[in-house]
Amino acid sequence: MILDSETKAVELPDDHGTELRLWLRLLTCTTLIEGEVRSRLREKFDVTLPRFDLMAQLDKVSDGMTLSDLSKRMMVSNGNVTGLVERLVESGHLDRRTSETDRRVQFIRLTKAGRAEFRKMAAEHEKWIADVFGDLSPKDIRELMRLLAKTKGSAQRSAKARSA
Repeated sequence: MILDSETKAVELPDDHGTELRLWLRLLTCTTLIEGEVRSRLREKFDVTLPRFDLMAQLDKVSDGMTLSDLSKRMMVSNGNVTGLVERLVESGHLDRRTSETDRRVQFIRLTKAGRAEFRKMAAEHEKWIADVFGDLSPKDIRELMRLLAKTKGSAQRSAKARSA
C-alpha cells in the first residue's frame, strides 16, 4: 500500500516534527482541492486552471491590465502569461491592444464573449468549492480562516527575516 507523505508522518510521528506534519497536511489539502478543480474545469469547460486563473484576474477590471501587472497578480513569469494570452486571444476570449504612450506595453482584457464564458465557469467553480468545504460548519470556516491568516503572517515574517 502506497501512502502519501502526510499519512506517513501521522503514522510515524516521532520521525517528523509538528511543523512538518502541519506543512504536509496543508500541502495534501491544497493538492487534493487543486486536483479536483483542475479535473472539473477540464471535464466541464475544456479549460486549464491557469487559463481560468488568468480570466479571473481580468474579470476584476473592465479596462484590462498590462501583461506585467497580470503576471504579478498571478505570481508567474511574463513568459508564462504571454503563452496563455496568445491562446486566449486566438480563441476569442481576450482582446489585446498596445499602449498609446508606450508601444512596448500591451493591455489585455476579456472580450464580451470571454467575460460571459468566464462568468459561467466562475459560477460552477463557486459551487464546486462550496461542495469541497461542505463538511465544515460556518464556525469551522471562520476558525480555519483565522488560523490560516496567522499562518500566512508567520510565513511572511520568516521570508522577510531570511531576506534581510
